[in-house]
Amino acid sequence: MKPRRVVITGAGVTSPIGVELDEVSRALREGACGIRQMPEWDRIDELRTRLAGAAPHDDRALRRRYPRKKIRSMGRVALLATYASERALAMAGLDEATLHSGRVGIAYGSTSGSSAALEAFCGKLFTRYSLSQLSSTDYLRFMSHTCAANLAQFFGLRGRVIPTCSACTSGSQAIGYAYEAIKYGLQDIMLAGGAEELHFASAATFDLMYATSTRFNDQPEQSPRPFDARRDGLVVGEGAGTLVLEELGRARERGAPILGEVLGFGTNCDGEHVTAPAEPGMRGAMELALADAALAPAAIDYINAHGTATDIGDVAESQATAAVLGTGTPISSTKSYTGHTLGACGAIEAIFCLLMMRDGFLARNRNLDELDPRCAPLQFVRETLAAAPARVMNNNFAFGGVNTSLIFGAPALLGD
Repeated sequence: MKPRRVVITGAGVTSPIGVELDEVSRALREGACGIRQMPEWDRIDELRTRLAGAAPHDDRALRRRYPRKKIRSMGRVALLATYASERALAMAGLDEATLHSGRVGIAYGSTSGSSAALEAFCGKLFTRYSLSQLSSTDYLRFMSHTCAANLAQFFGLRGRVIPTCSACTSGSQAIGYAYEAIKYGLQDIMLAGGAEELHFASAATFDLMYATSTRFNDQPEQSPRPFDARRDGLVVGEGAGTLVLEELGRARERGAPILGEVLGFGTNCDGEHVTAPAEPGMRGAMELALADAALAPAAIDYINAHGTATDIGDVAESQATAAVLGTGTPISSTKSYTGHTLGACGAIEAIFCLLMMRDGFLARNRNLDELDPRCAPLQFVRETLAAAPARVMNNNFAFGGVNTSLIFGAPALLGD
């Protein structure tokens, strides 16, 4: 079977810099800061960081938005995913008959389930050794595939379900696997993305590794600082991003809006270390994506970097990028706006890339005042640029040595 072309017909997002696509695009163009102080974390003994990127959603408001019966097995992470997916499906204009046809599947991920739900469950069970205050739905809120499973039930999807739980590549792997499912004829449409909820446990995880930003606790707008000489670690964030992927001919036949095309996907594993980044693996993922898209490195107009603002990670990524793509392609890390949204970042950043193609600009790398001399001298975007990027690469790398690279094309490349 000849591989099919895969386009994006819907996108929905909730992030620290907005929940409407136009709002998010404006925030990126204006260099908005989505980071705030977290005084509520003062109660966590020995936690050093006090910064985070929070989505502007109150849990109670989110729960009032949907029928109780349909969301009682959802924690915040699945609720955020539902919100983004609802918006993406509305944009795509898919009816219930199509969603229930069995030709629509889902690939969706997060680093874990709801941390708040896990805290509540374990706190009651492991301190009181009693089931008296536990609910039959508690586990469903923090199980590792809570987003994929809950979204499938909420929207009545009857195609294949691909849960991705690969830390910071959960969202990007979901998009890549959804793309492949359509490309090779296994599904016609896929809902794809990633989500993460903000919880002190995520901050504590990186704090214990001395990987969080602490120097700027009183200056949230100054952190994170990807690739900057004064960077001191990542800032955790939350949100969700969902794309509707669809076979090109079907999308055209029904007159669906087309935001872009997935041109290529590459994923691999370092096979070396659980937490330390490995430059060869990063290079390999980018090379796989370029080969899948049948593109030369010079065809890429912009790179959305993983760029977490960690000491070792930024250096390794910049060197790997230079080795594959050279030093002349514009590049920036949009985590400088939102913080590191972990399992959601690949999906949220994919949407950022689509918005840059749609609205004709390249987002600057916030807080990049002085490039770390250990980083490769890439063409970092220092100020928002008017541009018409036609092919963009979005890279993400995760614990476990998991690497991903996605390449998106502008609708103009599709022709008539």
